[in-house]
Amino acid sequence: MTTRREFLKQTAATGVLAASGLATPALAQKSSIKLGYVSPRTGPLAAFGEADKFVIDSFLATTKKMGFDYEVVVKDSQSNPNRAAEVTKELVVTDKVNLVLVSSTPETTNPVSTTCEAEEMPCISTVAPWQPWFIGQQANPGDPNSWKPFNFAYHFFWGLEDIIAVFTGMWGQIETNKKVGGLFPNDGDGNAWGDKAVGFPPVLEKLGYTLTDPGRFQNLSDDFSAQINAFKQANAEIVTGVVIPPDFTTFWNQAKQQGFKPKVASIGKALLFPQTVESLGDAGQNLSTEVWWTPSHPFKSSLTGETAAQIADAFTKATGRPWTQPIGFAHALFELAVDVMKRSDEPGDGEAVAKAISETKLDTLVGPIAWGNEKLPPFAQKNVAKTPLVGGQWRLKQDGKGYDLVIVENVTAPNIPTGGKMEPIA
Repeated sequence: MTTRREFLKQTAATGVLAASGLATPALAQKSSIKLGYVSPRTGPLAAFGEADKFVIDSFLATTKKMGFDYEVVVKDSQSNPNRAAEVTKELVVTDKVNLVLVSSTPETTNPVSTTCEAEEMPCISTVAPWQPWFIGQQANPGDPNSWKPFNFAYHFFWGLEDIIAVFTGMWGQIETNKKVGGLFPNDGDGNAWGDKAVGFPPVLEKLGYTLTDPGRFQNLSDDFSAQINAFKQANAEIVTGVVIPPDFTTFWNQAKQQGFKPKVASIGKALLFPQTVESLGDAGQNLSTEVWWTPSHPFKSSLTGETAAQIADAFTKATGRPWTQPIGFAHALFELAVDVMKRSDEPGDGEAVAKAISETKLDTLVGPIAWGNEKLPPFAQKNVAKTPLVGGQWRLKQDGKGYDLVIVENVTAPNIPTGGKMEPIA
């Protein structure tokens, strides 16, 4: 089977011969660069893609002013892993992009990255903890000795070690019985978070917490009575997990109806977004989550020089919506694309672009990004770059209209300021 890269090399060689050595392959010219972008614009993960249009429109306007000629081919994964793989194949084969960018949960990042690796297409991925991204793509996830690095797929985000440190740091600020209920769905994130080797269980046990895990449930469940009953029987005063937005809304409303009132609820994924918390009314007060990016983060865009606060304000002005965490990481993806393409001698050569990615050292809107970090396990150092993580709580605004996300825990990233202390759910 001829790979994409071999085909391009053959085509380029044929073109050179036909022109008696005077022509250069079209893909080698830097006049126009085509980027592919995959994210969940519709479906249950659509909140992750809310800022995409704003970010891409801003990127195209900025690069045009800078004298660059970029095209962005956008594909909606529809929150479906199979669809994510299909549209990635389209980007490679039909659209003939030079670089694929992908964001938002292992259900999107993994099929896109896997397809790119098979097609020898350079890919930069984000917004999925690095363990489910890297381990989830291995042929045998249960055998660390068999894990292999990737040649074309690269990822930047935080890891499970960071979110466990942040969540337990928040819980340590509240007086509890240290009994925890776990909500772990049957998906890439849920299986990783609940994993007895690399997930929450071994760390919580070491720190003196007792975890009640009722087992995996399917996304878009409409009945969480089994989980709620298990948590009530265990007298769990803390609830944690990684749940899609509609599922947490269902769980929290049913918990209230069934008289389950934990002191702490620290939930990944669902509670990232203001619309999820707003949909709960007053019941959203003091819910907590991980925080990857806010207007108060002390970073600037390498493209525009704008601060996190300025870009968040621009989003609100353009959309009428409150800022949302994926803004920073979607923006950073395009920062990286420009930096990589400026340093790549052959934008049409996947190996050259992948090499440029691996050599990246860039200060972005979400912090410094560089692959090859010695603080990561050796098997992940080539393909994973870490970004900072803190913890926050949602607090009702004084006028009662909407919520603010207040940073309350920064043990893993002290350069990001806190705005208050952890408070129990009333």
